[in-house]
Amino acid sequence: MRLRKLLAVGLSLAMTLQLSACGSSAATSSEQTGEEAVATADETAESGSVPADDVEAPAPETSASELAYKGEINFMHYSTSEEAEGNGSSDGFRSCIAAWEEAHPDITLNQDILANVDYKTQIATKAAANDLPDVFLLQGMNTANWAKQGLVLDLTDVIASSPDASGYNMDLLVPFTSEGRYYALPAVSGGTCTVVIYDAALWKEAGFDSFPATWKEVEEASEYFNEQGMDTIAFGNAGQWQMNSCFLSCFGYQYTGTDWFNHIIAGDGQASFEDESFVKALENTRHLFADTKIFNSDFNAVTNEDAREYFISGDAAAFIGGNWDYSYIAETLKDDTEKIGNMKIAVLPEGDGATAYEKMQNNGFGYGLAINADVAGDKDKLDACIDLIEYLTGPSFAEYVGSKYGLGAFYKADFDTTGLNSWDIDLYNYSYVDNKAVAIYDSFLGGDVWNTLNPGLQDLTSGKTDAAALAGATQKAYTAFLAQ
Repeated sequence: MRLRKLLAVGLSLAMTLQLSACGSSAATSSEQTGEEAVATADETAESGSVPADDVEAPAPETSASELAYKGEINFMHYSTSEEAEGNGSSDGFRSCIAAWEEAHPDITLNQDILANVDYKTQIATKAAANDLPDVFLLQGMNTANWAKQGLVLDLTDVIASSPDASGYNMDLLVPFTSEGRYYALPAVSGGTCTVVIYDAALWKEAGFDSFPATWKEVEEASEYFNEQGMDTIAFGNAGQWQMNSCFLSCFGYQYTGTDWFNHIIAGDGQASFEDESFVKALENTRHLFADTKIFNSDFNAVTNEDAREYFISGDAAAFIGGNWDYSYIAETLKDDTEKIGNMKIAVLPEGDGATAYEKMQNNGFGYGLAINADVAGDKDKLDACIDLIEYLTGPSFAEYVGSKYGLGAFYKADFDTTGLNSWDIDLYNYSYVDNKAVAIYDSFLGGDVWNTLNPGLQDLTSGKTDAAALAGATQKAYTAFLAQ
């Protein structure tokens, strides 16, 4: 049976997301990965969100009699009730779970719900013991190994035949792909870590009707802005992870394409941090930050919170950060009709010599709903598990988090926008509709890899090291990670 009833939503309150994700003031350690930062965003945010009771939970439209299975499903995830109090994704996830349970009274969901940090440890322990639950959240970094071990069900045909397939954002499946097959449906919600926020009036004065399409044009524009005594683009990398999460892990795809990082995640030997395309991305990152006057000179000394203040105060014509920065800036400027009217967003411009350029933004979907391969032995139970994960990643979830929180999902849904303001809608379209979504580098792999690359990026953009040396050091850490 498929649950298809549209959400009954009636939002009338203005809502601004207060995401403090990858750029949270708490994110002061280079050990914080992009995935953990996105989780931080969900856990600390949305002080301006509409209370949960103001929106009805997703409701099924028919009875559960069409499902033949009558029994138990063991389900492990990390959407705790405490987390859902301040987390739009978890609120939607838990609400959809409750709706599915209500529609299927003959099926018992045995939910093992852990805090995010505990979940990572426990699910890995269960995988090592070949004791995974029937349905669980699969982390992208585990996809290839667990698929190779036969622990997770191949969902390729399930996804292709799903009644929701036409609405799926297939780009978000990259982290859950191994050897061309899909093993999970991207779950919960993500947010972009890379968005260019600019003052359209200032760029008009510089001779641009919209934000430049190439970095060469940005460099040309910087001559004008520097003459005005202002920075062209504000950026903050004091925490070290920002250059990775908010710049390189979007910029890099312009040179490598998306398959490169898929192979890096898989650890299949078909990609290396020393590949010419990635080294080229590092070289051009160094050039933009170390050799031009595009960015504020103190970018490695200030946080992204500091840098966005440069933009808010008018000391910079643009700013690069994440969705949480955009929401903060919009909230700060909302009463300034002129400035909020001039605030626009754009993707990173095309880099010099980029051969795989597309209009891309990175998005933090680090988990997907997967099914234990052993469930395939019971067809009725398998059908029930498939129904569950399709519902939790389908239209009902997407409409709920979109209408209530302005968040996006794997399913690209039309939703009631009456409770969202225009800048929230702009960010939604930017993140989930208009541009290609790519994975955030440091949402995957091990901390040791990023503890090498991230401080190395500070040295690179300060001119203290070169691209080849940093690529070699990162590859060494990556090889050690794979050997663990």
